[in-house]
Amino acid sequence: MLNNIRVVLSHTSHPGNIGAAARAMKTMGLSQLYLINPRYFPDPQAVAMAAGADDILDNAVVCGSIDEALQGAVFTVAMTARLRDISIEVKTPREAMPLLAQQAQAHPVALLFGTEMSGLTNEELGKAQVLANIPANPDYSSLNLAAAVQVMAYELSIALQGELPVLDAVTPASYEQVEGYFSHLEKTLFEIGFFTTQKPARLMQRLRRLYARARLETEEVNILRGILSVTTEYNSRLRKRYQEEHPHV
Repeated sequence: MLNNIRVVLSHTSHPGNIGAAARAMKTMGLSQLYLINPRYFPDPQAVAMAAGADDILDNAVVCGSIDEALQGAVFTVAMTARLRDISIEVKTPREAMPLLAQQAQAHPVALLFGTEMSGLTNEELGKAQVLANIPANPDYSSLNLAAAVQVMAYELSIALQGELPVLDAVTPASYEQVEGYFSHLEKTLFEIGFFTTQKPARLMQRLRRLYARARLETEEVNILRGILSVTTEYNSRLRKRYQEEHPHV
């Protein structure tokens, strides 16, 4: 089950934080480290701060994009230090980690962390099903990256030691299946003219929030994409008929 859990660090600035995060992971039995465009890696500072967790650094997967880092994952918890008006469901670590552990029984999952200075972007947060916020002093709530990894890894360890909910007998949609649906949805909404009175980026963020709550299954994604295909085809036929009936318009 632990091999299904990947810790993803996005655009890390300081190599020491990567090493310290690897150390935090190893103390809790985690080994799958993914790095999205780290500024410095590999780096001697990372090795020094790993303090014996060199194997995790040696096997770290360096990715060029968040899509690459989350490929195959069916459930992602993203960390945020502040609440946002476009945020999806926000939970405490004690609430979020059992959900991650539940899916990790049979599927790849991800725990996503942002940069040291600004955290995750709104676009990156939109890739997750759940956001997690570590309760802290409201006047000084920013944790060091490695400290945040340690807190979440500990909470995950606690969740794994408890009785996990039984998985439903369904196949959750993978990250790429969900992203394929969102690309299809956005293209269809453009084609049928829905965005003429809407702000596309803002609307798609809200739709992502809606579907994140739904936790789409593979069969459901296929059904939704089938509806989109029929919608596009029907709209195309209507447009063609209108052009035939109004050739000079």
